[in-house]
Amino acid sequence: MDRLRRAEDWMDSRGRGAWIAAMVLGFIFVWPVGLALVIYMTYANKWSKSMFKGKFCASRREGGMGRHAAWRSSGNSAFDAYKADTLRRLEDEQGAFESFLQRLRDAKDKQEFDSFMEDRAKGATRPAVAAEDAPRGEY
Repeated sequence: MDRLRRAEDWMDSRGRGAWIAAMVLGFIFVWPVGLALVIYMTYANKWSKSMFKGKFCASRREGGMGRHAAWRSSGNSAFDAYKADTLRRLEDEQGAFESFLQRLRDAKDKQEFDSFMEDRAKGATRPAVAAEDAPRGEY
């Protein structure tokens, strides 16, 4: 048990990269060792949010990959006007398409309902079959 504590301290002193390298090597050579390391790292909270605060992730978050990045100004007024016009046109087309789909669904529902009512009306006008006249199947 003392060796495991010393190994853990040694890995902690080397940083998160050492833990990840050990996990990858564990998966490559003996997969249960890699799996055990993943479980241990999760249990011991070796994964932390600071692991994902590298330059690449921060630049993506701050670089305009957000939800409203399309509406930000590029600095070129002609392009911004074109972009605004195109986005407005696309939103209008999306609204028209959604209303078309709704009309299509309504028409299908009406057709199904009319068919149901027609079948129901046919069933009501059929004469009732007497019990003795009803065909009987063999058992």
